[in-house]
Amino acid sequence: MVLGNLADSIGRAYERTADSVSETLFEPVVRLGVTGLSRSGKTVFITNLVANLLDRGRMAQLVGARQGAILAAYLQPQPDDTLPRFEYENHLSDMIGSNPKWPQSTRSISQLRLSFKVQGSGIVSGMRGPRTVHLDIVDYPGEWLLDLPLLSQSYAQWSAQSLELANKGQRAEFAKKWLAMDAKPDVKLDEAQAIKLATAFTTYLSDCREAGFSACSPGRFLMPGDLAGSPALTFTPLAGSGGRGTLYREFERRFEAYKSKVVKPFFKDHFSRIDRQVVLVDALGALNAGPQAVDDLRNAMVDILHCFKTGQNGFLSGILGKSVERILFASTKADHLHHSQHGALTNIMDALLRQAKDHANYRGATTQSLSLASLRTTVEEVIDHDGEILEAVRGVLLGSGKEAVMYAGELPEDPTEILKTAREGAPKWLANDYAIMRFSPSKVSLKSGDGPPHIRLDRAAEFLIGDKLI
Repeated sequence: MVLGNLADSIGRAYERTADSVSETLFEPVVRLGVTGLSRSGKTVFITNLVANLLDRGRMAQLVGARQGAILAAYLQPQPDDTLPRFEYENHLSDMIGSNPKWPQSTRSISQLRLSFKVQGSGIVSGMRGPRTVHLDIVDYPGEWLLDLPLLSQSYAQWSAQSLELANKGQRAEFAKKWLAMDAKPDVKLDEAQAIKLATAFTTYLSDCREAGFSACSPGRFLMPGDLAGSPALTFTPLAGSGGRGTLYREFERRFEAYKSKVVKPFFKDHFSRIDRQVVLVDALGALNAGPQAVDDLRNAMVDILHCFKTGQNGFLSGILGKSVERILFASTKADHLHHSQHGALTNIMDALLRQAKDHANYRGATTQSLSLASLRTTVEEVIDHDGEILEAVRGVLLGSGKEAVMYAGELPEDPTEILKTAREGAPKWLANDYAIMRFSPSKVSLKSGDGPPHIRLDRAAEFLIGDKLI
């Protein structure tokens, strides 16, 4: 039996190595992970990225497109038969159809393969002819990513951290009903009480998310899918301890089951195989929600990005596991600001993620921050407001269908002020409030060869995959 298991392990390692060699020498595959927290625009990003890689008229900053190295791009069936296909065609139809609307947000993992025919420059490339490069895009909910830090925590550690968070600032208001239940850890398990506690805890997490907070874990409590009502989602943090048969011991067991049956399979089967990663962040939404939401976002991103295995992939990565070589931190919805403020938004992103980026860079990954709009929904406009000239944007309001002009507020060029206020846990900004509106996709008329309009999607593509397309 032992020899059989050993032979099986060696056989699997050989297959992975053979696949790695095949990919490296013949048809290389780049696996791009796309994630972000709630309302950051993952579905829109993937849809318009694919649309603009197929029709590259608006991709001037993608070197392979500008130089003509990309001869063709085409969609293929995704390679993993066990994963749903990303519904690209339906999402694109929603975004640019006769009645444009936002597509449904990411609810589970999905995949799409986009293949390129690339003719490189140089004598050797000219002699061997065009080569094929595959881009496998893996879409997964950011809420699932929030669970990865749990793998390094015990139930006691997670409980202490979660309870401390629940008693802080604005979160304490949302946690009142749940905390008022005053669960006793050393009482005998009562399943009806456990369900009530888990329901109240889930409501607390949901209210936090709606208020603009990011660290709302465990993520599957908010996106349960077929786990809804299962013991794996019926536990809460508890203070104290308890022996066999107590509420504490059972919740501890369920917490460990959640890690082993839900979090680890995702990490092993999908997350650990990614080569390049884009992390989408709704920084404007966090600014609008207030200083505590901004600091919550900063802490959540630091925790998440410490889970990435970063560095350069080599010949043995098929055996040892993939490292994430490049990570793009993208602040979405840049079209909600006049272009004169995009630099300030990028500076805020850099400052928010400084600790996480430094960690990734130290481990050998290449990182970059960028402000972008996956699908541009506004036009810029200069307005006179009580004698003050403001650089604003105009778009169609979501829900009403009416046009509106929005000025979000003046973002500081130096983000120190924002970070200081956020770290101090202030209930509101000292100098400015940052207001945002939600816009609908606007009707577009596309010329042949052009994808839907965007802001800096071409720069994002160049950073993430540009080196593979020349």
